[in-house]
Amino acid sequence: MTEEKITEAMPSLEDATAKELAEAIAEVLDSKKGKDIKIIHVEEKTVIAEYFVLCTGNSSTQVKALVGEVEYRLEQRGATPYNVEGRDNNSWILMDYSHVIVHVFSREAREFYNLDKLYGDSTSVSLSDKD
Repeated sequence: MTEEKITEAMPSLEDATAKELAEAIAEVLDSKKGKDIKIIHVEEKTVIAEYFVLCTGNSSTQVKALVGEVEYRLEQRGATPYNVEGRDNNSWILMDYSHVIVHVFSREAREFYNLDKLYGDSTSVSLSDKD
């Protein structure tokens, strides 16, 4: 099956819930070999979003590729980020989908900023837990 046919078969995300959007983003990151993907429910901790999606890339090139793939695949399904920050450094790129904030890190940046620990008491789902 071609990539276009796969995308055509995917439902639109225009009316998706924040959780559905976060899960769709996590699936795209997983398909591009993102590491340590987590969906964290942060609604009780911050007013900026309902969910964070965290992902680690193995290199700055992969960080950029992961972000590009999320942007491309979600646009095909009707979801466009309001803003993307950090493209110039490729060690931490943030994508703002309103109720879902995507953080794609290099390994070093993920360890340094440690959002996993900061939001550690929030409900989280790693992609491997979904199976």
